[in-house]
Amino acid sequence: MSITVLLADDQPMIRSCLRLILEDQPGIRVIAEAGDGAEAVAMARRLRPDVCLVDVQMPRLDGIEVTAALAGPGTRDPLRVVVVTTFDLDEYVYGALRGGAAGFVLKDAGPELLVEAVRAAHAGDALISPSVTLRLLRHVTATAPGPAAAQPLSERESEVVRAVARGRTNQEIASELCISLSTVKGHVSSVMTKLGMRNRVEIVAWAWESRLVR
Repeated sequence: MSITVLLADDQPMIRSCLRLILEDQPGIRVIAEAGDGAEAVAMARRLRPDVCLVDVQMPRLDGIEVTAALAGPGTRDPLRVVVVTTFDLDEYVYGALRGGAAGFVLKDAGPELLVEAVRAAHAGDALISPSVTLRLLRHVTATAPGPAAAQPLSERESEVVRAVARGRTNQEIASELCISLSTVKGHVSSVMTKLGMRNRVEIVAWAWESRLVR
């Protein structure tokens, strides 16, 4: 079954390029295109794509506002949003991830990373362009420590959180810790419950803010 994708970018040429990249891959299908943020929100809510690729700078609603509307805290039936942009400014990166984005990819990162971000978002993982990661971590570690978990994390859960914060996939974590894939998924689910979080991106931010990873 194909991964359905909605593209939101105010430049038709960019949308065409993104469509060509994605539909050249097996199992990915672009089902809609939006030229501004308000249109993207309306189409996404109506069509319920598996993944929304959203540009930051768009008319009417920008990509951060679109992300918050579709995936932000308190959103009913949130969608998976990956922000794709030319701009790697700190406020964009942090705003998108805090707004519930399942990834942040620069347009010049290459087609392989774009495709990987779509597949990761669909699988419940998250991907951030490597060139953005260091700046993101500098930002969050410069802020005050994040809130403590409502329930203490076990030693194994802390190991999983550190691995997630370093960008490891579930399969990579399973291999590194010599545990099964289903066990990793169970730990991630338990961590999200204890931290009151909905996705891996929020776990990453919490891990760095809480100094669990340095």
